[in-house]
Amino acid sequence: MEKLRHSLDSLFGNGTSKFLPKDAEMTFSRKTGRIRTVSHKGNLLCTLRIDGSLAISTYFAQILLKNKKFKENCVEINSEAAPFVEQGRSVFCRHVVTCGKNVRISADTPVLFKNKVIAVGRAILSSEMISDFDRGVAIKIRDSLKSRSEKIKS
Repeated sequence: MEKLRHSLDSLFGNGTSKFLPKDAEMTFSRKTGRIRTVSHKGNLLCTLRIDGSLAISTYFAQILLKNKKFKENCVEINSEAAPFVEQGRSVFCRHVVTCGKNVRISADTPVLFKNKVIAVGRAILSSEMISDFDRGVAIKIRDSLKSRSEKIKS
């Protein structure tokens, strides 16, 4: 649990780990003994990658959004692109309304629409590049609401 807390704080800003649910359950690898997945009440929170980073789910990103510092790792999109991103399509630079300053290349980036997390993906460009460019893919979506029962309310 301590390793997960330190990883959350280093990746998404200090104080983010206090929003980790106390009764989170971990699954460990049988071969290496490392943490594989973290879940809470049957919902997947995150998966630990080999390189030490975290692959967070949309459910966990919504929980972490309670922290103000976490919003600096997020990208907010306009209403034109929201239905497509919700289905798992990529986010293009022209559809980004606001971009947090901690968005880095190949970092896990939650995508927001009306302060709700609708998808999580891997950033292709940094925050400065996303703000400057009008064309091209900004974020490749890895996990979206398409496979979940929860939908965004317009």
